[in-house]
Amino acid sequence: MVNNGPMSFQYPRLTKDNYEKWCLRMKAIPGSQDVWEIVDRGYAKPDNEEALPQNEKDVLAKTKKKDQQALTPIHQCLDDAMFEKVADATTSNEAWEILQNSLQGVDKVVVNQLNRYGEDIEDVRVVEKILRTLTPKFDFVVCAIEESKNLDSMTVEQLEGSLQTHEEMIKRRQEVALEQLLKTQASFKDYGGAKSYRVKGRRRGRDGHGRGRSN
Repeated sequence: MVNNGPMSFQYPRLTKDNYEKWCLRMKAIPGSQDVWEIVDRGYAKPDNEEALPQNEKDVLAKTKKKDQQALTPIHQCLDDAMFEKVADATTSNEAWEILQNSLQGVDKVVVNQLNRYGEDIEDVRVVEKILRTLTPKFDFVVCAIEESKNLDSMTVEQLEGSLQTHEEMIKRRQEVALEQLLKTQASFKDYGGAKSYRVKGRRRGRDGHGRGRSN
């Protein structure tokens, strides 16, 4: 049967395995709406919006509207698990970069950005840029690398290895913590069941229905 109603547009669904193809398809959507530049480069947020003159407030309002226009289709492409990654992102640029860093790899993203702007790439510059773009969960690694004073000699591959090791350590700790929690819950249930049984036993004895004395 032919559907004569309006056709609903299906946004390409993003998965952990199809980022490259998804990215190419998605760039066409904000591009067709003339908002790709704001996704790609973001926009400057004023420290005190209320202090701006009215004409700048008007420009900022239009920019925010374009940004939300770009952010909406990104959200439409994500399932619940993917959306959790960008739930705290308030701009399309933030959401786009979070997805890039988590699915394409931070080092590859940075190299591509530097190439795009025609910059000469040295490992130390890439490493420095990667460290600046990492999320707070890597703060410990960033501090350790900076304090070791080996930044000038560190390669991108070495940094990637350090980050992967740190992620694996966090994952192991989370698994151990979960296992301990489950064991604690199981022990608590066993203790509660045994205690309940003892209490019931004592009550039967006092009522004369259990170990009552014979006359």
